[in-house]
Amino acid sequence: MQYNKTMQDTIRRLLAELGEDPAREGLVDTPARVEKSLRFLTGGYSVDVDTVINNALFTVEYNEMVIVRDIDFYSLCEHHMLPFFGKAHVAYVPNGHVIGLSKIPRLVDVFARRLQVQERLTSQIAECLSEKIQPLGVAVVMEATHLCKAMRGVEKQNTTTVTSAMRGVFHQDARTRQEFLKLIGR
Repeated sequence: MQYNKTMQDTIRRLLAELGEDPAREGLVDTPARVEKSLRFLTGGYSVDVDTVINNALFTVEYNEMVIVRDIDFYSLCEHHMLPFFGKAHVAYVPNGHVIGLSKIPRLVDVFARRLQVQERLTSQIAECLSEKIQPLGVAVVMEATHLCKAMRGVEKQNTTTVTSAMRGVFHQDARTRQEFLKLIGR
């Protein structure tokens, strides 16, 4: 990892502002660890979506729903920089092309590894898939626990936030949408 003196000095100042001694044994290496952690958790900013897809689009005559469900994801809320995490369920109906199945969880990670709100994250995944593979429709449902709600604020530990983005046939056709929601157990 490239050492960033400015970021690590900022983290040292933050520790001091919190009332800690950044020079004590347990905190001496904390600025470097926090920098490394934040760079990993926000690594989605530096990822090119086309590189992730890597030409894994294949011509296939298949026009039934493809679902990748229960994709674990972790993100940081942009309001408090606290984690939110959960499961993403992504479906599309091909229009002459399918995408490599491993690419869908990778795309979820690209957008989750940014400072986010769950609503935008859900839409970004749907829009990206719509643009890149031009299917007949895309559906994304995300279920997450937000530590900003659990650890502070309302302090409700057992709440789940569910967001959805429906494009194409999932938006226009109630039967297609219902089939998707039934298959993901919603």
